[in-house]
Amino acid sequence: MIKSKVSELIGRTPLLELKVPDGSATVLLKMEQYNPTGTAKIRMARNMVDEAEAAGRLTPGGWLVESTSGNTGLGLALIAAERGYKFTAVVDNHSSTDKLRGMLAYGADILNVAGDEEGLATAERDTVAERLAAEHGAYWTAQHRNEGNPNGYRPLARELHDDLGDGIHYLYGAVGTGGSLCGTGRVLRERIPDLKIIGVEPVGSVVFGGKGAPYHQSGTGTPEGSEIGGVVDYDLFDEGVKVSDSEAFETCRYLARNFGVLIGGSAGGVVYKALERAQSAGPDATIVVLVCDGGDKYLDTVFNDDWMAEHGLHDEQVVHRLAAMLR
Repeated sequence: MIKSKVSELIGRTPLLELKVPDGSATVLLKMEQYNPTGTAKIRMARNMVDEAEAAGRLTPGGWLVESTSGNTGLGLALIAAERGYKFTAVVDNHSSTDKLRGMLAYGADILNVAGDEEGLATAERDTVAERLAAEHGAYWTAQHRNEGNPNGYRPLARELHDDLGDGIHYLYGAVGTGGSLCGTGRVLRERIPDLKIIGVEPVGSVVFGGKGAPYHQSGTGTPEGSEIGGVVDYDLFDEGVKVSDSEAFETCRYLARNFGVLIGGSAGGVVYKALERAQSAGPDATIVVLVCDGGDKYLDTVFNDDWMAEHGLHDEQVVHRLAAMLR
């Protein structure tokens, strides 16, 4: 079990069963926070670099550039450090401070394009990343349209099938770039034709239509005015559903305080929607939830009472619903 590179520790993350009332479906969390960097996106970061190297787009001593809200940047920063590449992360003020500090710890350069403006600036980030790469001969990984992104989750699908066989009835995941859910779901659907794949995005995101509005969940969804990436494969989805910030964050807080499970903000939203489905899916069904990162990067936001109050995100009705959906 001795490894020589940190990237060799990626994968084989555990499954955790939530305690739900009798008569509900089984709900299993795929705990991707146990990967290096604490996130699933290290899988696709490594794979995008692997594919670029194989195609000759990256050579020793090269320069990587990406537009990121944090977790992809963390993954690329680790891989760049391990392989001797320069990495520049183009970010806005939607990134958590801990994610930015993590990238800096790996030696990344941070370029914030948002100034004092709060919230997402996805389109501007992408424009700057593309220009930076073109001007300096760097490689822009362009996660939203890079097939190396979903391809990086093929091993995740194989892990689930190795552990659960054909006994997966629903697969739930957040939809940001679409890589984790589409990459995992595509491989699983080949093996389990009746698998239902449910995409979850924040209220205010426009991946599945509807009116755009600001939201606080990070690393997921697409704000109005930004391009929906080519990685999103609508043909794979059986449903696309929306979850509010309050539902997502109260779920994170409830799981932490009642079960000792610390997960990230967008993952809380996916768990909430999966728990809703568990009530009606029946006791013979199994729901797998892709938990893409842990909660340690959100201690100043989701798990901070003052921050939650400042943004009007506390909701006792959601807490009561959670108490009924969990035991």
